[in-house]
Amino acid sequence: MGNEEGWTKDAGGSLPVENVQALASKKLKDIPHRNIRPDLEFDRVSMDESLQIPVIDMSKLVRNQSGHGDELGELHRACENWGFFQLINHGVPAEVIENMKMEIKEFFKLPLEEKMSCAQLPNDIQGYGQAFVVSEEQKLDWGDMLFLLSKPASIRNMRFWPTTPTSFRATFDKYSSEVQRIAVCLLRLMGRNLGIDPEKLRSIFEDGTQAIRMNYHPPCVEANKVMGLNTHSDSTGLTLLIQANEVQGLQIKKNGKWVPITPIPGAFIVNIGDIIEIMSNGKYKSIEHRAAVNPENERLSIAAFHGPNLKSIIAPLEDLVKEETPNYKSLTHEEFVKLVVSSKLDGKSLVGRMKLLH
Repeated sequence: MGNEEGWTKDAGGSLPVENVQALASKKLKDIPHRNIRPDLEFDRVSMDESLQIPVIDMSKLVRNQSGHGDELGELHRACENWGFFQLINHGVPAEVIENMKMEIKEFFKLPLEEKMSCAQLPNDIQGYGQAFVVSEEQKLDWGDMLFLLSKPASIRNMRFWPTTPTSFRATFDKYSSEVQRIAVCLLRLMGRNLGIDPEKLRSIFEDGTQAIRMNYHPPCVEANKVMGLNTHSDSTGLTLLIQANEVQGLQIKKNGKWVPITPIPGAFIVNIGDIIEIMSNGKYKSIEHRAAVNPENERLSIAAFHGPNLKSIIAPLEDLVKEETPNYKSLTHEEFVKLVVSSKLDGKSLVGRMKLLH
C-alpha cells in the first residue's frame, strides 16, 4: 500500500467494546450503564413537521453548467443556512443504491462470528465494531458499524472487506465510485458559490479520500435512554448519506432544537463537514447531528465521507483569506487524521480545537 498506508496506520483506533447487536438480542431487563445517557435533550426535539432541510435538484444544477440559475442559489443558501440538504435526481442508478442497501442488510444478518472476521484491529479505525471509543469511562453508542476506506484504492485494506455476501465487494466498489462522482460535482458548484475558481475544490477532492460507514442500530425498549450515534459534526469535507431501511432516526441541531429529518425515498442526505467549514473560513459551517434509536425496529444507514487528497493542507483556502483573517489553524492531512481518530464524538469540539483566537 506504500506510504499512503499512513492514512490510518498508528493514527489511533477505537477501544474494543461489547457488540450492541448481540447485546440487544439478549433482551436484557437493564441497559448497561455505559449505554445510558442522561443528557439526551429529548424535550428539545422539534415537533414542527414542516421544519425540514432544503431539497436540491441535482438535474437542475447540472443542466445549468454556466453556474447561473435559481438552483445554484438554493444550493448556496442550503449550505450557508442549514449545512444539510436532501439531493434528488442525482443520477446514481436506483439499482446501485438498492444493491448496496441489500448487501449491508445481509451483512448485519450474519452470525456474529462471521462478522467478526472483519473486526477492527488495534490502532486502526477500519473494520467492524465501534468508532471513537477512547476511554473505558466513555458513554457508548447503541449501534455497531462497518467502516471501510474506499478511495484512493491505495489506502484500502481488503482484510476488512466482507467476503460474505459474495457480491459485497463488487457492489460496494460500484456504489463508492458513483457517490464520489456526485460529491465532487457538488463541491465544484460549492466552490463557485464561494466565489473561488470552482476547479480549486474539484482538484482537491477529485482524487481525495473516501470512507464509507455502514451503521446498524438495533431497537431498544428504552430508546429514550440511549443514542444510536452521539451528537457530532462530521470531520470530513462532504457527507452523502442514504437510509438502508425505512426507520428514521437522524436529527440535526437548528436554533437550539433537534429537528428530525424525514428522508425522501431515493434521495441522498448531504451535509457540510468540518473540513469544508475550515476551507471556507467559516462561510459554510458543519452542523451537529445525531442518530436516535427506535424502540421497535432496527435502523440501517450508509454514510459516505469525502475528504481532500492525501497531500492537501487542511486550512482556509488562500483565495478566501486574501482580504480577511484566517479563522482556523493549518494542519497537514496526516495531522488532521490523527486528531480525528484520537477524539471521541463530542459536538463540534474538533472544529473548536482548530479555531484561531483573535
